[in-house]
Amino acid sequence: MTDRSGARNWLKVRFLAGIFVTLPVFVTAWILWVFWSKIDDFFAPMYFRMLGGRVVPGLGFLTAVAIILAMGTVARNVVGRKVLAWGDAVLLRVPIFRMLYPSIKMLIDAFSPERRGSFKAVVLVQHPREGAWAFGFVTAEVSLEAPNGKGEMVTVFVPTNNLYLGDVVMVPRLDVIFTGLSVEEGLRVILSAGTATPDRLPKTWSQRW
Repeated sequence: MTDRSGARNWLKVRFLAGIFVTLPVFVTAWILWVFWSKIDDFFAPMYFRMLGGRVVPGLGFLTAVAIILAMGTVARNVVGRKVLAWGDAVLLRVPIFRMLYPSIKMLIDAFSPERRGSFKAVVLVQHPREGAWAFGFVTAEVSLEAPNGKGEMVTVFVPTNNLYLGDVVMVPRLDVIFTGLSVEEGLRVILSAGTATPDRLPKTWSQRW
């Protein structure tokens, strides 16, 4: 009886482990397949007429890639950025669209190279109250002119809803703990809801990064 129970536990543990290993692979493959199929279906009627009734699988997907590259090229120059900013302003005036667009845009921007590049260091700050520590990303250094003298401050972005929403707090440099984690490791901690937090943080009290 004990041997049978032990065998069941052995199978159960390994079966669950197998699910959590293979499920992300299948889900990712499914999402890519849906994207491929839907994009192809979207452009298929246009190419069907242009090619005289011929069907070329993957042509719609290549078209989508070309459009994305073109938009990326436009976004990398000054004139293109002004045009895109004007387009954003127009979209934000559309009644229902403006309720969804800003949140979706912030979500996508959170993973852009420009946004990641603005994160200088991963730190711990006391937020939202004293005694509660939260992971944050240093985004700027500020010299604050105060009545009692100049203070060296840092601007810290503290994610409060995964990564695309959060609070911006300004705290003295001496009040933050520099974890020593890379930005990529910090993003992984946030996106995993803290489960990727190392058992021992390689924190340093140095105020440099």
